[in-house]
Amino acid sequence: MRTTSPVTVGRDAELTELFATLTELRARDGRAVFLLGDAGIGKSRLLGDCAAHAADLGLPVLRGRGSSTSAGTPFRPLVEALSSRFRTTGPPQDAELEPYRPVLARVIPEWRHAAHSGYPESVVELAEALLRLLTVLGREAGVLLALEDLHDADTETLAVVEYLVDNIAGLPVLLLATLRPEPGAALDLAREADRRRAASLFTLRPLAAPDVRAIAAGCLAVTVGEVPSPVVDRLAQSGDGNPYLIEELLAEMVGSAALRPTADGWQVAGDLSTTVPATVVQSYGHRIDLLEPRLRELLLLGATLGARFSVATLRLVTGYDERALFAQLRAGVEAGLIVADGASTDQYAFRHALTAEALLANLPRAERAAIARQAAAAVLAADPELADGRCQLVARLRVAAGDAAGAALVYAEAGRRALADGTSGSAVLLLELAHELAQADRSDITESLLYALAEAGQLDRAFELVETLPPAGAGSLGADRRIALHTRLAWVAVIAERSADTVAQVAAVRALLGEAARPEQTAALAVVEGHLALLPGQGERMADAERLAREAAEVAERAELPVVACQAWQLLALLARERGFDDADECLERMLAVARTHRLPVWEVQALMRLGANGFMRTGDSRRLEQARESARAMGAIVLTQSTEALLAMNAVLTGDGDTARDIIDRCLDASSRMRDLATHRYLLLTSATLAAHRGQRREMDQALLAFDQAGGAESFLTPVMFGLCRTLCALLEEDRAGAAAELAAAAAWERQHPNVFYLSGRYGLRPLLDALAGTAGRADYEAVAAAPAAGLVWNRQFLLLAHAVLLGREGRAEEAAAAVGAAGRTAGLFPMAHHLGLRLVAEAATADGWGDPVSWLRTAEEYFHDLGVLSVAGACRALLRQTGATVAQRRSGREQIPAQLRAQGLTPREYEILALLVERPGNQYIAQRLSISPRTVEKHMASLIRKTGRPDRAALCRLAVELAQES
Repeated sequence: MRTTSPVTVGRDAELTELFATLTELRARDGRAVFLLGDAGIGKSRLLGDCAAHAADLGLPVLRGRGSSTSAGTPFRPLVEALSSRFRTTGPPQDAELEPYRPVLARVIPEWRHAAHSGYPESVVELAEALLRLLTVLGREAGVLLALEDLHDADTETLAVVEYLVDNIAGLPVLLLATLRPEPGAALDLAREADRRRAASLFTLRPLAAPDVRAIAAGCLAVTVGEVPSPVVDRLAQSGDGNPYLIEELLAEMVGSAALRPTADGWQVAGDLSTTVPATVVQSYGHRIDLLEPRLRELLLLGATLGARFSVATLRLVTGYDERALFAQLRAGVEAGLIVADGASTDQYAFRHALTAEALLANLPRAERAAIARQAAAAVLAADPELADGRCQLVARLRVAAGDAAGAALVYAEAGRRALADGTSGSAVLLLELAHELAQADRSDITESLLYALAEAGQLDRAFELVETLPPAGAGSLGADRRIALHTRLAWVAVIAERSADTVAQVAAVRALLGEAARPEQTAALAVVEGHLALLPGQGERMADAERLAREAAEVAERAELPVVACQAWQLLALLARERGFDDADECLERMLAVARTHRLPVWEVQALMRLGANGFMRTGDSRRLEQARESARAMGAIVLTQSTEALLAMNAVLTGDGDTARDIIDRCLDASSRMRDLATHRYLLLTSATLAAHRGQRREMDQALLAFDQAGGAESFLTPVMFGLCRTLCALLEEDRAGAAAELAAAAAWERQHPNVFYLSGRYGLRPLLDALAGTAGRADYEAVAAAPAAGLVWNRQFLLLAHAVLLGREGRAEEAAAAVGAAGRTAGLFPMAHHLGLRLVAEAATADGWGDPVSWLRTAEEYFHDLGVLSVAGACRALLRQTGATVAQRRSGREQIPAQLRAQGLTPREYEILALLVERPGNQYIAQRLSISPRTVEKHMASLIRKTGRPDRAALCRLAVELAQES
């Protein structure tokens, strides 16, 4: 007789839906499905059938599983899943995965040489990288990621799964996971995903009587009608519709000779009524008692280790040589109790998790404890350092042996290792287990748990727990450790923008420091307090904050506290902006030197980013920022890479390179949202709005600003930038001078309430120019603004020079006024849109006051804005030219030929010409020859058409062209 049914029974509906999903993956119809059910109900069988069907379709299959023996080992199921594929095929070599290799090295051993040893990648970064990897693997026909026993998965794996679930739609990926209905994070994840329709939850129900008969027929290798009815009745009654129990009960019937094969088929030959679920446990006791003693001991040891166990661990505990051990394992396989685990060459597993549980259920508690105690001692003796995740194994064995205090010590060590490895979620889980098990002094464990909670962002729990530390006496932490702990919590609160919690933690540190504080202790605290000085209403504290931060930086460098030194120099760079950017850059160069000396790659990139941002604002040079991006990419820092990309996108907007800006926005906007990188996401939304504003596209600007506001942008330091770089420019491109002035006034009002050190709001450039043009500001006002350090920023300086020219012209100093316009014009190649807008604005004053060459300026500006499609400014330039008596070239824009709907979408006449040609589905070369433009220009227009019309691809554009032709 077979021990399992050769076919899956009673799951036709689930299989049909899953098979259909696999077929639809070619259309990028990604999906996440959770299979929920009790042990033995058939979850793994269903997943296995799905994996086999995927393989038949030619889809890559990645299969891994959680394990109770490694629940604190970060990413274990994912490592196993990827290894199951790449062990034979090798990882993909696609160039688009190159930036993600360092991050993926955590779960793909073959790429560990690409990892950057100094960068602790976040779970979110790994999840995003895995999403990109799955997309590449599924590019041809789709990919199946199958994860079993999610209820036993580690915290980090669950976080990655949650990320995949939320972002899998539209990708060629089926995520299929199994779990039991046990209370915990995995069940919460599955139910919540099902509730918000981000995933499907299939609950596997017990089998009905016909399905029970079908399983029995499969196992007995007969037709359904040949199964004796009493057998079916007993299986249906006692098996609870659970396929595993049904198969075990049937095996017990055959093994006890109650059911026998005869020449006439299977016949009932004994009393079936004694075969009840409890006898499944009893039958295992009977079966294992019949085994050779050494094999019995080995299997009981394996069950103590868990439903899965490694050969290496068995060798440590038993001392068997490899040949003898594998001989015993083969005997266990032949007895039908264990199987070789196909996912790992070192792993064996019991035929089912219930098999191991049933074996242990037959043992007296004292014997189970003794086996666990001996196993823990043997592992510890053979491997005192407890490498390769054996900390969790020994801790679990000590729990089974009744040694709670000993288990707490080992769990605590495992938690500290996880924290050092950057997996704070697992660290919290392990340290909380240690905290619960510790029977006496728990302060050391509490201290480690607090650091883990802070690293994991669980601040509320951390702030509550820190209050439980005994202030003095036996079991309390020393003052120095408490000071370091509260200082760390204060810094985390600063990063999380929780000012009240920051103040509370600073107060706790101050109370502990007293009068005998050491300089290295006050250094870290000074950095935290310096950030508090940046809050609204704290302006009077900035001078003291800067002095203390500088002292802190010097102390930290002498005391070999490089992270504190970097924090201090970064703060000083912000505070120094009030005096000018030379001092700010000097601080950042010191920060960069410290980071490089002490090999702190994250702080190195942070320094390069800030130096690059300052460099662009001062000179328009982006090279330092590009260096920061390449450094971030090299170490796989996805979040830092996106942050530098966002800055480069805004630079591209200001320099008139809209295509580059749009490419970065399209590539990073959704990813930053997925990764919950809110700061970068806001900045990209503001950049998108600014790009639309600089093209005079108010509707697109308003849509992006609405998204910016919904992401909390209106309450961030970016608010004045929104007014100055975005709304003001859009109003000016609509020839709405009053509206622009109102936007600048709103920015000034906001800045009065929220002092800040970001200077592109218009206060030091556009506003002085508009005030000079309006006659509301004179020479003294201009000199006051020009004396500020922010006036030296190249974006501001171009407008200030034009304001200076207007004032000079009004004072009758015509040659000096024209020279000032010429000086401003040296930025023409850097900021083309701003330069031509400045020419249009200043030409009006030059015409009125009789200086300069306003006709030439207006013609230059008119041509630029006509080509840009900003017709309001182009029209104003032509009107002003007519007022001067200059001839005005007639322009047939063809705009009136564009349908109203497409005009509203921002199509230019050239784009509409190309769209009209798509009726015949020509290639780019033909279009280029037809319109006398380059194929590259055609490509850019095609990309713009797809974006503006919202069509998914070129074929859809062709269909739109046909529809328009038919309507006309």
